[in-house]
Amino acid sequence: MISQHTDSTGTYASVHFKSRAHDKLNDAKVQRAMRNFNLAAARSRAVAEVDNFEDLRTAAAAIRDRSLADLDVWLERFEREATRRGTKVHWAETHDDINRIVIEIAKAASVRKVIKSKSMVSEESHLNAALEGAGMQVVETDLGEYIIQLAGETPSHIIAPAIHKTRDDVADLFHEHHKTPRKQSISELTMEARKFLREHFLSADMGISGSNFLIAETGSTFIVTNEGNGRMTTTMPRVHVAITGIEKVVPTLEDVSALMRVLARSATGQSISNYISVNTGPKQPGDADGPEEMHVIIVDAGRSQLIGSDMQEALRCIRCGACMNHCPVYQNIGGHAYGWVYPGPIGSVLTPNYIGLQNALDLPNAATLCNQCGVVCPVRIPLPDLMRKLREKQVDRGLRPKSERFALKMWAWAAARPGIYSLFTRIAARVGKSMGGSGGLIHKLPGGGAGWTQDRDMPAPGGKTFRELYANRPSKGGGGR
Repeated sequence: MISQHTDSTGTYASVHFKSRAHDKLNDAKVQRAMRNFNLAAARSRAVAEVDNFEDLRTAAAAIRDRSLADLDVWLERFEREATRRGTKVHWAETHDDINRIVIEIAKAASVRKVIKSKSMVSEESHLNAALEGAGMQVVETDLGEYIIQLAGETPSHIIAPAIHKTRDDVADLFHEHHKTPRKQSISELTMEARKFLREHFLSADMGISGSNFLIAETGSTFIVTNEGNGRMTTTMPRVHVAITGIEKVVPTLEDVSALMRVLARSATGQSISNYISVNTGPKQPGDADGPEEMHVIIVDAGRSQLIGSDMQEALRCIRCGACMNHCPVYQNIGGHAYGWVYPGPIGSVLTPNYIGLQNALDLPNAATLCNQCGVVCPVRIPLPDLMRKLREKQVDRGLRPKSERFALKMWAWAAARPGIYSLFTRIAARVGKSMGGSGGLIHKLPGGGAGWTQDRDMPAPGGKTFRELYANRPSKGGGGR
């Protein structure tokens, strides 16, 4: 798979958000695919099944906060319990550490072929490329991940990685790579993928998965899928390696049970996912299946710096994708425009924190702050608030253009002086109305506002400010207010 997270100079692709977003808006295929993408409606139906869903969201947020408040305690307990059951626990501080540890495990076990279930953390480290560079064959087994692997792309959504692909795209890819007659129907295509992937399941030496949660009390990994690939990846090969972030640990199985009530409904609009797997150690005497070796790699890679900071709430994330499913920005440009692993509102918060604010300057601004993401987040992450804080940090660190910072200072100066602010807004309302003409639309704003009208018209103001309209509102009941 070719990395799409950096450009030809090695610069993070997230730096180019504006140009990438512009390209996606003008990409007819992406626009057609995004119009057909509607997990928001499915979530709405699934949430309606539960009388107390808002209470469940509050409980889920509390569970995640409890985990983060004593993160070191729960991680140490997980390591202790997992080790007691035969799992080997590794700690990766950086993305390079992830790749190094996996390659060391693979070489020690004489691994030639690796199959993978979905793992977003391995996308962070470009693990596939590292394994291929070490001489191993790597096959993604999640259908969406398999499709984009054949296409040489990266995921555009954290749970629906190939959402930007059409049926014709998939048919062309399978015809090209499988050397089979081109199929037309979805059922034919899925059966073809099943046939080719089955051979890899039976011949793989190592299976790599992510882990939705780490369960401290039992030392177990917990994965949620809608395809049987996750279960086969974790049980059929001789070696199983689970890779996940430090923030994914939760205290108990009961906690996971509560989180599952909001996860599936928020992600795909299901009451429960098709497959839930709890993996606790390698195969034991008498077990019918399971790996001979089980390894868990627990990853920091920028996460620990969020603990105790004003960004800690972002670590509650359970990777459901609800925020992007409801985001008007994501719904128009898709995931690749964001330029790194995590797209949408959560990506606009995590990416600047993980790879550096200077490498993702536009992402905190890639939102309308309409709070659709905050309203649907199953663990109540205040995403608009976190994006606003990142915007403030950009200004404080001098990362925004001088003209923008000057304009904000002037606005702040005027806003602190009500008389001047009132005069300025009255003038602006009248000038704006004049610019709108008879059609009531401003086709081109001057100066720094030109970007707003580059690809759209802006409704002109009515000529009076809110204060003026409020002061002149009709009185009720003979003059009472």
